[in-house]
Order: sequence, then structure tokens, then C-alpha cells
Amino acid sequence: MIIVHIFVLALFVVLGIIFAMGKGANLIAGYNTSFPEEKAKYDEKKLCKGMSKLMLAYALCWLVIASSEIFKKTSLLWAGIALFTVVTIVALIYMNTGNRYKK
Repeated sequence: MIIVHIFVLALFVVLGIIFAMGKGANLIAGYNTSFPEEKAKYDEKKLCKGMSKLMLAYALCWLVIASSEIFKKTSLLWAGIALFTVVTIVALIYMNTGNRYKK
């Protein structure tokens, strides 16, 4: 099971790095399927930077979840799941308010 945790953790870190370089906007759901006129309204670099921060935050959450497997502590698993949920809710609210990523 630890192999799966390492794979997911590595996936979040790699995606975080890709987004931090300003690349990979085609991996962002919703953005990649929007029309070119709609895409032109958004600053792609800012959007990628925001997604980078989110992916790295998810990596930290997953590290807590993976540590539950290493230390055999169920409380770490639940703390990681709760943290993952909180990060997701905060990110959704933050990214969808204030027109942060519009040009």
C-alpha cells in the first residue's frame, strides 16, 4: 500500500512543478474544454500558479495520509482526509471569488 501512497504523492508533486513552470494549462478541467474566447479572458500563468499551490498543498495532505500507513495510526489517516477536504473547500472558494485569474 505504501507504493500507492508514494505514487500519488509523486503525482501531486510533479503536477505542482509543471504548473509552477506555467505549463500544463490543458490539464486544468474546465479551462481545457472552454472556447478560445473564454480562455482569452483568463491569465493562464496566474491560473497555473494557483493550481501549482493547490497541487503542492494536496501533496502535503497526502503525506499525512501516507504517514498513517507508515506509523499505523488511523488518526493520521483521518487528519489527512480532513485536511484534504478543508484545502479543497478553501481552494474552491478562493479560486472562484474575486476574479483572481481574469486578465
